[in-house]
Amino acid sequence: MNIAVCALSLRLPENHSLKGKRQIIHSITGRLQNRFHVTAAEVEGQGLWQVSTIGLAYVSNRADHARETIERAVTFVLESYPDIEILGVDVEVIPALERD
Repeated sequence: MNIAVCALSLRLPENHSLKGKRQIIHSITGRLQNRFHVTAAEVEGQGLWQVSTIGLAYVSNRADHARETIERAVTFVLESYPDIEILGVDVEVIPALERD
């Protein structure tokens, strides 16, 4: 079992309220969950208007498949939300211990 995790740091330059930010982040996380079957949630920046970090996670039996799924999810955000700036993407694949 392999677990791919990602911290996706975003800047929403056109946003001017926490309510507006919540709507955008909710839209992004919901679409990622439905389309890529990843776990997605805002993990940092909840009290800030224009910055956020979304955490993504995906479990697979193959490390390359887990990484590829997370990378496709990040590309989807880039293409679907052109007015959002990506400040950083940190992806890591963690192999889980095999049980006997």
